[in-house]
Amino acid sequence: MSSAAYSVAVFQSSSFHVNPGKPHGRRCRPNLTLIRSSSAAAGSDSAAPPPTKHRRPADQNIRQEAHLLHTSSASPDRRFSAKYVPFNAAPSCTEFYSLDEIVYRSQSGGLLDVVHDLDALRRFDGAYWRALFDSRVGRTTWPYGSGVWSKKEWVLPEIDPDDIVSAFEGNSNLFWAERFGKQFLGMSDLWVKHCGISHTGSFKDLGMTVLVSQVNRLRRLGKPVVGVGCASTGDTSAALSAYCASAGIPSIVFLPANKISIAQLVQPIANGAFVLSIDTDFDGCMQLIREVTAELPIYLANSLNSLRLEGQKTAAIEILQQFDWEVPDWVIVPGGNLGNIYAFYKGFHMCKELGLVDRIPRLVCAQAANANPLYLYYKSGWGKFKPVKANMTFASAIQIGDPVSIDRAVYALKNSNGIVEEATEEELMDATAQADSTGMFICPHTGVALTALIKLRNSGIIGPNDRTVVVSTAHGLKFTQSKIDYHSGNIADMACRFANPPVQVKADFGSVMDVLKKYLSKSS
Repeated sequence: MSSAAYSVAVFQSSSFHVNPGKPHGRRCRPNLTLIRSSSAAAGSDSAAPPPTKHRRPADQNIRQEAHLLHTSSASPDRRFSAKYVPFNAAPSCTEFYSLDEIVYRSQSGGLLDVVHDLDALRRFDGAYWRALFDSRVGRTTWPYGSGVWSKKEWVLPEIDPDDIVSAFEGNSNLFWAERFGKQFLGMSDLWVKHCGISHTGSFKDLGMTVLVSQVNRLRRLGKPVVGVGCASTGDTSAALSAYCASAGIPSIVFLPANKISIAQLVQPIANGAFVLSIDTDFDGCMQLIREVTAELPIYLANSLNSLRLEGQKTAAIEILQQFDWEVPDWVIVPGGNLGNIYAFYKGFHMCKELGLVDRIPRLVCAQAANANPLYLYYKSGWGKFKPVKANMTFASAIQIGDPVSIDRAVYALKNSNGIVEEATEEELMDATAQADSTGMFICPHTGVALTALIKLRNSGIIGPNDRTVVVSTAHGLKFTQSKIDYHSGNIADMACRFANPPVQVKADFGSVMDVLKKYLSKSS
């Protein structure tokens, strides 16, 4: 079989037919039927088995296989396109930019947004898209094995698979928090979306695969990009440095000195990034990186750049997939620079617009009380936004007082009937310890989101049977020192009510038995 014929056969072998229907309600599964063989299509009474995908030649890797498919006329994503436009612009606005342009703000200085040709996407109904996305889960076909790139047509439809830089990120665990929900909240349908179970240990991988892939494309097109830079509170720099290292692209990281965990600091160092430790906070680092990227051919990787949100929105689509395209009632997202709450809204809204579902969930943005400008803005009735000076918080990745994506977050919340809550340091650490005691091992930012849930549950806003998803944004292993301090009782002005320190005991049988009997009597 020739290479061209092989690539077409690969595409055809994964084809399917779906029975169109209404968006799914709760407890309803899609009706999906594989295309039958040509003999069955011609009227044969017995259907032949679906065509078998041939194994690629031994000297061909998965990227080369994808290249052959993409260059064939069978490539489906050639029909779709996307571009930059001013965020929330009026319908009469004619300003737009190609994704191959290096631009971060509109002519007026506002944020940009990536918009897709929805008319082209609507040529295929919701049942088609549900079935297509479901057919790619768990595959190794490049690049669709990634939870992000399995939705390639909705992310960067025009990028060549050769340019994609992916660690097969996404497809993260949607964890049924059965014991936590029952014991602490009286809830039966509580879920935690573990986005931190990812390549570099945080949800930032979802956006960084998109951004670095586009940078890879720009460099191949001869655009003046010598490296990629970001300001970071830890997780962004880890993701940027890993994906740039994979692609052989220099990465430059601005970190606030002494304000992130050692586990977060070591990641960009280990991945070969050029790390600058700067005596300021995140907002100061952000200001500096924006000034630097305006003068040097360094591509800006912070969420001011709307490309990352295209990857992050796929976590919302993934949640719907994992519920068999049923829509949860609530989704709670920790918020710092505030791009992620908009990304989740965008993913849910896109699914509704294209007929995959018939509604979107209510969104909650959870902030640390020590860095809570969005919460204060919300409590003022959206009066006037005022940045704050962010104070130290265990949820260091959201220790941001002047968020870049404030307008995006407000738009998402207003259009989802959303709520903003906050968590004090003691509340977030207690919630983290409670969650860990039920088998999780979460980051402090997830503790912020769980605190918001506890408050909304106690006030009756979230009901006992509401299907609720808490988004966990990073892996708990990045924040072990905060857990050590809590369980050691070494945090000033904090009771550490759920601390579980080790018990010191003498090395003799009697002493060990006494301690064990006392423990077991309390547990029974």
